[in-house]
Amino acid sequence: MKKILSIFVAAVMAAGMFTACSTSTEENVEASGRLQIVATIFPEYDWVMNVLGDEAGNADVTMLLDSGVDLHSFQPTADDIMKIATCDMFIYVGGESDEWVEDALSEAVNPDMVVINLLDVLGDSVMEEELVEGMEGEEEEEGPEYDEHVWLSLRNAAVLTQCIADQLCVIDPANTDAYTANAASYIEELNELDAEYSSAVEEADVNTLLFGDRFPFRYMTEDYGLDYYAAFVGCSAETEASFETIMFLAGKVDELGLNTVLTIEGTDHRIAETVVENTASSDQQILSLDSMQSVTAEDVANGASYIEIMRSNLDILRQALQ
Repeated sequence: MKKILSIFVAAVMAAGMFTACSTSTEENVEASGRLQIVATIFPEYDWVMNVLGDEAGNADVTMLLDSGVDLHSFQPTADDIMKIATCDMFIYVGGESDEWVEDALSEAVNPDMVVINLLDVLGDSVMEEELVEGMEGEEEEEGPEYDEHVWLSLRNAAVLTQCIADQLCVIDPANTDAYTANAASYIEELNELDAEYSSAVEEADVNTLLFGDRFPFRYMTEDYGLDYYAAFVGCSAETEASFETIMFLAGKVDELGLNTVLTIEGTDHRIAETVVENTASSDQQILSLDSMQSVTAEDVANGASYIEIMRSNLDILRQALQ
């Protein structure tokens, strides 16, 4: 698949070379009057917009995954590849789901492009996916498989926002003061919400989350010392849980006295429903935490924001920990 994608990228870029010569950041800005910024997922896009602030009119910011397609199944279009190849700043997660990025970047025509790989920025704080008790096993792969869902930690978000601000100052030094001030203000908001999460966990009656679904929230649980059980790891492609997994999770609900079974966003909650049906009381509520993997361009146009989604997640978390 990777070889096929490499050929596709090369073909697209070869065609594009007839209309696009090598261009630098300075030439991009002079030609269009705007910075060209491409972010793969919604959190990256929203962090950029908050750092730009009132200077957003000086930039064209593209969110590639804007149709609700999951990060793990996304494949770029020819237009996506051309946008990346000619942009001034490109931001991506950097996990296995982004294997296509290497080929796209190899054809970049802007020698001054700034590339931000979230996993690289976070370095040693990036965690491997974890197979906890009762979870469906995955086919073993060579080497470590890192958990890509780093944006679901407010603390990671603060680090990544600062990195974005620093790099914007590099490619657009004329607006350094604005970017620095905007980042500081936004990071303060992130830190305040982080403190609210900490307080909610400290005041909680229970310390365990149980997901009848994939589990992309490991960074969140790590931040606040929460335990968890789940049907699948965060990047799993599985949709059907075994009888053994269902019964294990139902047993944990009873053992721990949990009143909530969690899912991620979406309409398919069959596993969570089956878990509840197999508990002693069969009356637990099913609630969803939003992992921001399905945010669309329409959601953005309607005012979706990283902070507000994380605040809504806090409301759900409080209910789940009662």
